[in-house]
Parts: sequence; C-alpha cells; structure tokens
Amino acid sequence: MIKKENFKSISLTCLIVSVLVWVPNVVFQVSSPLWILTFFIAPLGIVFAALIKKNWLIIMNTMMFFSFFILMFLGYFANYITDGKP
Repeated sequence: MIKKENFKSISLTCLIVSVLVWVPNVVFQVSSPLWILTFFIAPLGIVFAALIKKNWLIIMNTMMFFSFFILMFLGYFANYITDGKP
C-alpha cells in the first residue's frame, strides 16, 4: 500500500514539474530551455503511473511528454487561421 502511494506521489510530482517548466515560456514569454526537461521527467511519470495502473496519470504525463508538439501545432494553426497577422 505504501509503495502505491509513493508511486502515485512520484507520478503526480512528475506531472506538476512538467507543467511548471513550461511556465516561463508560456506565461512570462521568457525564452527558457527548461521545457526540455519534460522529455526526461514525463516518461518517469508514465512509468510510475503504469505501475499503479492510474490511467489519468498515464494520460496526463503522456500529454506533457508531447506538449512541445501540441503547442507547436497550435501555434502554426493559429498562424494559418490569422494569415500570419497578429
């Protein structure tokens, strides 16, 4: 039981850290290379969530793993819709 709680805490921490490393880039518009950590932290969260079979943690950590590609798609899509005009 304690092992499951520890794995859940580790997976949740990985998710929170993955979200927080995007804050300087998205919220403050400061170019920070911290977002690269999502490629290392999110897979750990996926593994620990899979060990305890928490589907929502697996899905959220997977989304954070692909967050760079999701944000790139949204940026290019917004640029396409607005014809490159702000």
